[in-house]
Amino acid sequence: MIVTIDGPAGAGKSSAARALAQLLNFEFLDTGSMYRAVALAALRAGVDPRDEPALSVLVAGLRLELPSGGQVLLDGEDATSAIRTREVTAATGAVADSPSVRGRLANMQRTIAEGRNVVCEGRDQGTIVFPDAGCKFFLFADPNERARRRQREMAARGESVAWETILRDQRVRDERDAARDLAPMKPAEDALLLDSTGLSPEEVVEAMAARVRQRMGGSS
Repeated sequence: MIVTIDGPAGAGKSSAARALAQLLNFEFLDTGSMYRAVALAALRAGVDPRDEPALSVLVAGLRLELPSGGQVLLDGEDATSAIRTREVTAATGAVADSPSVRGRLANMQRTIAEGRNVVCEGRDQGTIVFPDAGCKFFLFADPNERARRRQREMAARGESVAWETILRDQRVRDERDAARDLAPMKPAEDALLLDSTGLSPEEVVEAMAARVRQRMGGSS
């Protein structure tokens, strides 16, 4: 069974997906980290994130691995922390607009999930990558709360960024993700919309787990 969790940045998708996978004994597929890894590779190679021909060549030659434990390996290097910087975040949106990148990563994601019980998160998992997923969620939250969460995450990594700056960047990214022609961020028609504002991470995961078990006919 495939469970998809889509939604904007800061809604809690990654932490919820990871915890839900652990609770259900499913595998976790962090698709957002894959786009971040391509963005990091582009920055390191001096490739403009909007240069489609150059991105096509770049992504075709990348070796991207997601071993257990949440690691992200880029050409054999542990890039788990490096993909979370503000610079990478800023470049990821443009990289995600690339047809070559989206096509390559979507195929990788389908290959990874084939024949497995998987929880995955992103922007288009339930609409484009896994339209036939057994259970779909669209997780969202108040924009101010999302910016506060992002600020706390960055502070935990030693990055100090003003809340207003994060909120502004977030708004730009949301508008771009929702308006793009290729795989826009929107709920799948059969997705459960879940507002995480004011909910604890545990409450979000329990609500999701109940829905998945219902779809699985009561089994865990």
